[in-house]
Amino acid sequence: MPQPIRLKDHEKDARLVKRRVLVGGVVIILLTCVLIMRMYYLQVVQYEHHSTLAENNRIHVQPLPPTRGLIFDRNGVIIADNRPSFSLTVTRERAGDWLSVLDTVVEVLELSEDERVLFERRVRQGRRPFEPVPILFELSEEQIARIAVNQFRLPGVEVAAQLVRHYPQQEHFAHSVGYVGRINEQELKRLDPTDYAGTHHIGKTGIERFYEDELHGEVGYEEVETNARGRVLRVLKRVDPKPGKDIVLSLDVQLQEAAENALGGRRGAVVAIDPNNGEVLAMVSQPSFDPNPFVTGISFKAYGELRDSIDQPLYNRVLRGLYPPGSTIKPMVAVAGLDAGVVTPTSRVFDPGFYQLPNHSHKYRNWNRTGDGWVDLNLAIARSNDTYFYDLAHKMGVDRMHDYMSRFGLGQRVALDMFEETAGLMPSRDWKRARYRQPWYPGETLILGIGQGYMQTTPLQLAQATVLMATRGKWIRPHLAKSVDGRLPADPNPMPDIVLRDPKFWDYGIHGMEEVLHGPRGTARKVGDSSVYRIAGKSGTAQVVAIKQGEKYDRNKVQERHRDHALFIGFAPAQKPQIAVAVMVENGESGSGVAAPVVKQVMDAWLLDKETGQLKAEFALPQTAEVSQR
Repeated sequence: MPQPIRLKDHEKDARLVKRRVLVGGVVIILLTCVLIMRMYYLQVVQYEHHSTLAENNRIHVQPLPPTRGLIFDRNGVIIADNRPSFSLTVTRERAGDWLSVLDTVVEVLELSEDERVLFERRVRQGRRPFEPVPILFELSEEQIARIAVNQFRLPGVEVAAQLVRHYPQQEHFAHSVGYVGRINEQELKRLDPTDYAGTHHIGKTGIERFYEDELHGEVGYEEVETNARGRVLRVLKRVDPKPGKDIVLSLDVQLQEAAENALGGRRGAVVAIDPNNGEVLAMVSQPSFDPNPFVTGISFKAYGELRDSIDQPLYNRVLRGLYPPGSTIKPMVAVAGLDAGVVTPTSRVFDPGFYQLPNHSHKYRNWNRTGDGWVDLNLAIARSNDTYFYDLAHKMGVDRMHDYMSRFGLGQRVALDMFEETAGLMPSRDWKRARYRQPWYPGETLILGIGQGYMQTTPLQLAQATVLMATRGKWIRPHLAKSVDGRLPADPNPMPDIVLRDPKFWDYGIHGMEEVLHGPRGTARKVGDSSVYRIAGKSGTAQVVAIKQGEKYDRNKVQERHRDHALFIGFAPAQKPQIAVAVMVENGESGSGVAAPVVKQVMDAWLLDKETGQLKAEFALPQTAEVSQR
């Protein structure tokens, strides 16, 4: 049976369509509202945030490293300056696979694998991925051309012009001025990243390190507008960096050269100080080295040769070299004995060529095995008589010896602005008990009285002790900086002056030192006879290896580097001191024969007029002093 035909319900369909249109319209309106609300939120509510992000994409802040301060000698001769140089930089953020980029750099410039390793180390040490890191300095014109031709293969690599530290005097001031080098990982951890933004070098040694804060300056910056590829379009704002402060040193280039020439290529140290103000006039440690390669990165091979050299050119003998002072401390011991009241200027000791402690058979030999007979204080200093000072040391005892010698600066740091200085050693009972867990023996006090045994001093400490003799106990710390940005250096921890019971005690010690060079039995009278001014000095010999009891020193049986060190200290003119000098010649053997002429040449270079050979006008003595000198 056929089904009835149903008519389509148009009204129902119309209602369905209307509902769908209504729902669709509502959805569209809701979505439009959401979009409007989102746009409002982004463009109104978060306007500042997103505008800042947009500006950061367009504007970058670039640090401007300050120019490092210059260093001059006392006469204005430049010792450390900055010279323009082209360097190759890599920015990790822009380089992508920067290890591959380094490989390409090495290929393009035809460099060695060692340099490739050095480049990678430098890039890894970079503080921020968006900051350019210099990897190669002092590019030649050919290298710059090769980089330009292959620029499409070197993303993030640029040639940049910058100022690089330069030392025109080369090795002459390497141990005093020091040098700058690249900032390493340990230094990065302690440095303020803001203060050193854009700076890749820092003072490593010497004045460069001690006055780093003054020499560095203050970093500046500039806001630049860049395109999508990071290329700078224009500079929007610039704050110039503040250059570092200039430093004028008390060192004298000509006197430094004279001191080096006087050493004559021998291993040793020379320190010259103005006793009136503590200014270091010359500071020589030989052999030395050229600090310039350290600035841009010395090669492994070159550094290895310096480090492994038997002559130790990197070793600062003036500040770190520890040597027994030998007989150079006898004038200080004599003054101490007078002040302690254990001897008088006329006290005499009979010298048969040796000294023995009561109830002991051991003989402590005098350098003159035949003896000097009856010896008083003046002759003991002039002849450097060991027997007299054995007896004096025994009477004083180690405790008073330690106290007095410490007041002269022995066994402690004496400098004002030399951070590398070693304290040395002035032994005592407590020190030996703590170090060796042993008591102090009387015989050790005896050899302490002639500057041997455990005592260790630096050439700088001996120079300062000499200054204290010249100034009669007035303490002024030796310093290298004459002025920093026009201001005198200040001593935050001044040492107390040495005040004796009777100031005349100084005169007895100084007169003995004059007799060393100008007396009939002085150990350095040959040097004194050739001088147009009076010198107060003292020779010394420091043993490198001990010899057996009763055995005589024979230089032919001792290896050159095991021979005694030669020392000499002195100041001049004796009546009106203008310079104090300490010299140490390694394995030089004779203080009077080897070290004393060096002291004399340094003094002549400072005190004498080259044309007339007489004292310079500013050092001229009063007429009465000149008459007494003759």
